[in-house]
Amino acid sequence: MKVIIDRFEGDYAVVELPDMTMVDMPISLIPEGAREGDVLVISIDIDETAKRKERIKNLMDDLWE
Repeated sequence: MKVIIDRFEGDYAVVELPDMTMVDMPISLIPEGAREGDVLVISIDIDETAKRKERIKNLMDDLWE
């Protein structure tokens, strides 16, 4: 998904979604140096998600042994 930074308001960036609605996004989630008009790409990191799930599964398996 791509979002466009419309403006900054306090601790939030107002971003435009693909359906042209506006939502507030905490500035802590915005890459440093991003400016109004910049396009941000939000995606799922499938490899990192799989690694995280495996790590959590291993922790749970160790807990129940």
